[in-house]
Amino acid sequence: MNEKALITACLQEDRKAQQALYDHFAPAMLGVCKRYVKAPQDAEDVLVEAFFKVFTNLHQFKGEGSFEGWIRRIVVNESLMFLRRNHHLMNHVEVETAAGLRITPSVHEELAAGEILRLLDQLPMGYRTVFNLYVLEGFKHREIAELMGISINTSKSQLILAKKRLREMLGVGEGERERGREGERGRLGEEV
Repeated sequence: MNEKALITACLQEDRKAQQALYDHFAPAMLGVCKRYVKAPQDAEDVLVEAFFKVFTNLHQFKGEGSFEGWIRRIVVNESLMFLRRNHHLMNHVEVETAAGLRITPSVHEELAAGEILRLLDQLPMGYRTVFNLYVLEGFKHREIAELMGISINTSKSQLILAKKRLREMLGVGEGERERGREGERGRLGEEV
């Protein structure tokens, strides 16, 4: 069954189609949940809540853009709601205190996905959440600020500090960091 037919069947409350849709997207979306929520059982709970919202709001999907992207947005939002409910998003540092901290763009590109996820799990919740939203999900700082209920400067500083902490975990030396600053000013300077 193709994606459009699966969606149509789900809209008609076909339980087998709903199960097929869940089975198809759940593994990847659980990975998204785990990037935000550390405890596996909590990540699974978030996934179930997110899919409940997917099924109850499926009529709102208009077929514009990626269906997987639409589901991912719900999963990310549900993960953030979980973090908010459990007060894990209270670690704020304004950008002024993080000024001058940067990471070379090539560091994360050279790591395997599993290594990145392992390192991200070690970051404080606020750092990890902003890093995930900005770097992995492609959100802008304005969007992150709105989603998390923080200022744009806090979003920027959380990203800078997350990158600094990742650099420390990777043991990136001063010489390599200085070389990276020259190339990253154009790429990261205007974004951060």
